[in-house]
Amino acid sequence: MRAVPTWIDKVHDRDKVEQCIYDLAFKPDGSQLIVAAGNRVLVYDTSDGTLIQPLKGHKDTVYCVAYAKDGKRFASGSDLYDYYTHNDSIQCVAYNPVSHQLASCSSGDFGLWSPEQKSVSKHKVNSKITCCGWTNDGQYLALGMMNGVVSIRNKNGEEKVKIERPGGSSSPIWSIAWNPSKDEHNDILAVADWGQKLSFYQLSGKQIGKDRTLTYDPCCVSYFSKGEYIVMGGSDKQASLYTKDGVRLGTIGEQSSWVWTCRVKPDSNYVVLGCQDGTIAFFQLIFSTVHGLYKDRYAYRDSMTDVIVQHLITEQKVRIKCRELVKKIAIYRNRLAIQLPEKILIYELYSDDSSDMHYRIKEKICRKFECNLLVVCSQHIILCQEKRLQCLSFTSIKEKEWLMESLIRYIKVIGGPPGREGLLVGLKNGAILKIFVDNPFAITLLKQSTSVRCLDMSTSRSKLAVVDEHNTCLVYDIHTKELLFQEPNANSVAWNTQCEDMLCFSGSGYLNIKASNFPVHQQKLQGFVVGYNGSKIFCLHVYSMSAVEVPQSAPMYQYLERRMFKEAYQIACLGVTDSDWRDLATEALEGLDFDTAKKAFIRVRDLRYLELINSIEERKKRGESDTELFLADVYAYQGKFHEAARLYKRTGLESRALSMYTDLRMFEYAKEFVGAADPKNTRMLMSKQADWAKNSKEPRAAAQMYLTAGEHLKAIDIIGEHGWVDMLIDIARKLDKAEREPLAKCAAYFQKLKHHGYASETYSKMGDLQALVHLHVEARHWDEAFSLVEKHAQFKDDVYVPYAQWLAENDRFEEAQKAFHKAGRQSEAVKVLEQLTHNAVVESRFNDAAYYYWMLSMQCLDIARGKKEEMLKKFKRFQHLAELYHVYHSIQRYTDEPFSSHMPETLFNISRYLLHNLTKDVPLGISKVNTLYALAKQSRTLGAFKLARHAYEKLQDLHVPSRFQESMDLGSLTVRSKPYHDNEDLIPMCYRCSTNNPLLNSQGSVCINCKQPFIYSASSYEVLPLVQFYLDKGIGDEEAVSLIDLEELSVESGEGYQNISEHSTNQAFMVEWPDGSHSSVKGT
Repeated sequence: MRAVPTWIDKVHDRDKVEQCIYDLAFKPDGSQLIVAAGNRVLVYDTSDGTLIQPLKGHKDTVYCVAYAKDGKRFASGSDLYDYYTHNDSIQCVAYNPVSHQLASCSSGDFGLWSPEQKSVSKHKVNSKITCCGWTNDGQYLALGMMNGVVSIRNKNGEEKVKIERPGGSSSPIWSIAWNPSKDEHNDILAVADWGQKLSFYQLSGKQIGKDRTLTYDPCCVSYFSKGEYIVMGGSDKQASLYTKDGVRLGTIGEQSSWVWTCRVKPDSNYVVLGCQDGTIAFFQLIFSTVHGLYKDRYAYRDSMTDVIVQHLITEQKVRIKCRELVKKIAIYRNRLAIQLPEKILIYELYSDDSSDMHYRIKEKICRKFECNLLVVCSQHIILCQEKRLQCLSFTSIKEKEWLMESLIRYIKVIGGPPGREGLLVGLKNGAILKIFVDNPFAITLLKQSTSVRCLDMSTSRSKLAVVDEHNTCLVYDIHTKELLFQEPNANSVAWNTQCEDMLCFSGSGYLNIKASNFPVHQQKLQGFVVGYNGSKIFCLHVYSMSAVEVPQSAPMYQYLERRMFKEAYQIACLGVTDSDWRDLATEALEGLDFDTAKKAFIRVRDLRYLELINSIEERKKRGESDTELFLADVYAYQGKFHEAARLYKRTGLESRALSMYTDLRMFEYAKEFVGAADPKNTRMLMSKQADWAKNSKEPRAAAQMYLTAGEHLKAIDIIGEHGWVDMLIDIARKLDKAEREPLAKCAAYFQKLKHHGYASETYSKMGDLQALVHLHVEARHWDEAFSLVEKHAQFKDDVYVPYAQWLAENDRFEEAQKAFHKAGRQSEAVKVLEQLTHNAVVESRFNDAAYYYWMLSMQCLDIARGKKEEMLKKFKRFQHLAELYHVYHSIQRYTDEPFSSHMPETLFNISRYLLHNLTKDVPLGISKVNTLYALAKQSRTLGAFKLARHAYEKLQDLHVPSRFQESMDLGSLTVRSKPYHDNEDLIPMCYRCSTNNPLLNSQGSVCINCKQPFIYSASSYEVLPLVQFYLDKGIGDEEAVSLIDLEELSVESGEGYQNISEHSTNQAFMVEWPDGSHSSVKGT
């Protein structure tokens, strides 16, 4: 830190008597300075110290001045433009920074006034007030008193906090100031007393830290605008700079008398002092940059007493609090050296991790050193003082010393083994030396005529870059001492640590990057270049270090222009854009440097080009070496199709060029390339063009092109899919009948499009009779199908089976039966009817079920040839079921419908018939409950009360639906009131043996005596007066009829026949019954 005087003035009165400067105040914008000098108020221009105007409003000595925060008014002394007065002289004044309320303090009281008030509120105090100050938010006013007390009041003057200093009245409070920083969490008050102490307090009155001992009586305390520093002056006749924690940093300006007041210009580094002898001194404080850099670690001083180590890549920072003025900083690898006024601290990293930012103290060298430069190595520190270099161990032992012939201007550690590091030293006389810390002799690298300002050595230590006092960057070959090149306008230089041939230098607001011996690439950059690592350039601007990401595009393209692909790749690795990587890859590929191109395309993740490179490498392994062919493939991938075609033609691979054009749909170019040389290529080209037209949603054009190219199948597919029947039949008619595949495809599309006539025509042309039969069957063109079958019997099954199925689906079962018979599929016919019968039963269509069973029985009778007995059994069973379902249909309608068309006698007989046939198994769908219920009701109606009671009793044992329950219960009760017998007219009689049979016979529909089956009427189901008999052998049907019709019948008796009287009305003849017995039968 240096204090540079800007201007100085000394105030006298008219009699040349020195006037004490008691107070100073800056206008808030810093343009003017208000000075309390004698009984006048002086206004100065802060830029050059010009006295703008002296103000003479006071008659007595002016002790204090203050400017309002808005800059519109200021207050001075004990009189504010005659607004109000105190009984005693005013010692201090202060404007509220928010409300512009003015606090004026005297020996016995203080007053609070604002422009809106007509009167002034005054408050008594018990001691003289020496200083005052408002908090930043304007809520509280602190008063420093002669008795060593600090009183903190609110805006109404009420005391809230009282701070009593240990010295009491022997340590009067002479100056106070609130820290203006907005970053502090609490309001902090700095208190300076004449007990030669500096203390800090919170608003609550709690002291912060310990008292700082001073060596003088402080008269004034002033904060910088951001609160980072404090300026104090007093009886030591100088102003000193302190940290905000009270650590002394240095002297601002020494004077010949007491410094009564000091102020910091708002938002600047300017300080003004007012002295006892009338001196006004205006200083500019210049804070020098104290820092150190090693690769990507940058250490710099902050707040004069702290050191911040910043990792320039990860942006991590760590703060090291030293609590003393930091004078020098040096950093190298894992070491950090910090020079304080009385010692040097050596720090080391906790670990070898490159990103570790945790430092710990390794050594302390408790000695005071005076040096211009400080360098740290792994085991030593290097001190530079003018011409002398000293090497000290970390235990403060001086191991080496070098005395130079000129002043040392630059020193840098260039690496090496621990304890044997090398130093690069530049002297004022232009000499450049290399020193090893374990070698007492310096090595002269070269000597130039101009003074050295900056130095750096390349990574291979073969080149040296020097910036001299004329701002010229010179680059030398260390081995030959030859000047390689030089560039003007340089103030600092750095080699790229990752690339031997690249360096950068800064100057005149520009960053200059130079690669090899190519021209310099410039871009704007403020500051100094201090490091260059890969694509990052470390730049120091004013007090901040930043890592600037610089694309290395310009030097890369410089290498590409000379087709130096490997060098360009090394530059690109330092950091270029994706487009630069692609350009490098493309240029290397065209230059047939496949290794570099492959690496570059991997960077941009271009799999397409990587596949090309891999295929070329595989071909090279197989022995291919035609570079023109490789280049043609590259051009084709890049879209340079004409160049690729020329190269393909030159290498004799015209087919590749043709394939390339057709794949790209460049058919015109392909036609030009092919010409009229080869018809085969022309057809292939036409086919490719048709493929393109198809994919481009131009199907009609594609179909025409396919036809032209002779690709009939593809053309037929397109035409058929779009339903263009006219085009399709035209093709089918033009095709030769030997071209079966395209004809078959045409016929299939006709069939799909429902144009069966065209399909039939096409199949006929082909002679494919089976396909024609299937076409007629599918189209239900049965007549055409039958006519074909008549001519070609081998297709009988192909026609009649689907015909029968179609008939069955359309409820034409009889015809379906015939069709199945004709097809020889009797079993299928039976299965169809059985399924239909089952469905009818399930759906309670009993009449239909009866009909289906009858048809089944007829079917069985018709096919009873090979398996006669089995079919006859089925015939009888189906006949029986047909009869049962036919009868039950009437019962079901009677029970489920409100009205019935049958007479009670008919329902009575039907019910009896059903029950007689349900003695064993009950067929599916027939309800015994419904049958008994109908029988019970009709029995009551016809007078068969015994039978009715029997039916009701049977119903009691069955599960009766709820709809019948009430009626059944009522009928069961009422029938008991009737006689327990049946109407005799209802009793059936056997016409064979004349035996009366019960109404319900447990043996079924047979006579209980002779077992003769009853024959029932098909309408009323009464027992008919018929007797079944069998004719004797030798008697035919006609003869039997004629015998029955004779008026006289011969009846067998004994050994022969007897004549029966012709007068008898009843004729009788002997018959043989089915059971083998004989009896006479009467006839009329």
